[in-house]
Amino acid sequence: MTDAAAASYRPASMLAREPVQQSGRTALVVLFALVAIGGVVGGVVISLSAGDSEGAGLSVFYAMIPLPFLWFCFWWLDRYEPEPLRYKLAAFVWGGVVAVAIALVVEVWAQKAFDLSDEATASFVAPLAEEPAKCLFLLLTFVRWRRVIDGVLDGLIYAGIVGIGFAFVENIGYYASSYLGSPDIALAGSQGATTTFVVRGIFSPFAHPLFTSAFGIAIGLAVTRKSTIARILIGTVGLAASVGLHGLWNGSLSYGPSDGTGFLLAYLVLACLLAVIAAVAIVVRVRQVRVLERSLSYVAERGWIHPAEIPYLSRFGYRKAARRFARGNHGKDAAKVVTRYQRLATEMAFLHDSLMSGHSRPQGVERTYALLDSMYALRPDLRLPPALHSTRRHY
Repeated sequence: MTDAAAASYRPASMLAREPVQQSGRTALVVLFALVAIGGVVGGVVISLSAGDSEGAGLSVFYAMIPLPFLWFCFWWLDRYEPEPLRYKLAAFVWGGVVAVAIALVVEVWAQKAFDLSDEATASFVAPLAEEPAKCLFLLLTFVRWRRVIDGVLDGLIYAGIVGIGFAFVENIGYYASSYLGSPDIALAGSQGATTTFVVRGIFSPFAHPLFTSAFGIAIGLAVTRKSTIARILIGTVGLAASVGLHGLWNGSLSYGPSDGTGFLLAYLVLACLLAVIAAVAIVVRVRQVRVLERSLSYVAERGWIHPAEIPYLSRFGYRKAARRFARGNHGKDAAKVVTRYQRLATEMAFLHDSLMSGHSRPQGVERTYALLDSMYALRPDLRLPPALHSTRRHY
């Protein structure tokens, strides 16, 4: 968006224009709802492979335990610019149903076609089947509706949620198998399932999200590149990294020394990598605060919002205080208006900053104007607290 275009903006009318809607969205929602139902049925069938109701219930219960913590981590990263809930649910369903189905078919076919051992299948075929199956969701989302993923943090969030969904369903199968027992497993029943849960549910719940995060980062970087060749190269490297990380993990279990030192070393390497990725994600999230304040300040200079609004649109503490003020003094409807206004302002500010930084965004200018119109339509009912001392000079 040029300065001339920015300066020329005036709200078109009190009837806000909505940003361009995704074509075929209803069909996709229905499709994913059906897939989700199929996934629930499939999960129940997998749990029943434990042999009895106790084993089935224990398998599902153990698989569900890490979910609230994992969801909280990605929700925290996603607080400033929340991704659409329908896409996050679709990512979970894709990971738990579509990716699992694709990977299972490929793995069973490859093992039978090439007469592979379980160790070879787990170490080589599984990473090559499972990671592309998971990453396909991010690729399709990027190709179909590019504005959904517009940076590294978005890529990490979607990759992580796809990984959570995949691990959830896969863990049901592992716990059921451990409960049933086998000649190669010393423990069976509840002891076997619990032992597997400790390894997978407590010590390595981030394994699948970590593997897929490499491609998520790559997609986040690719969206900022104008060259198609650069995007393809970055995506290819990211996918290779995802497959490599997964292969390292599985291979250390299948072919590592019998004393477990190989697995321990791989675990430490991946744990350090997870810590680095987490640190990067936190830094990017903190940077969002500065980007948001900078963009809102620029928008205020253009006269699109009042400078006194900036604290109530940027800092979590002030945002919450604004909603509490509206609810306490003007009722629930006023609080909903403030919440809606804050979300629109956040999306508009990040989009505006991206355009001003020279990045290409699909229908970026039109979407920015539509968001500003939506904000303008809310202003008659907007009830924000009095201006802070630091902003009163702008009155």
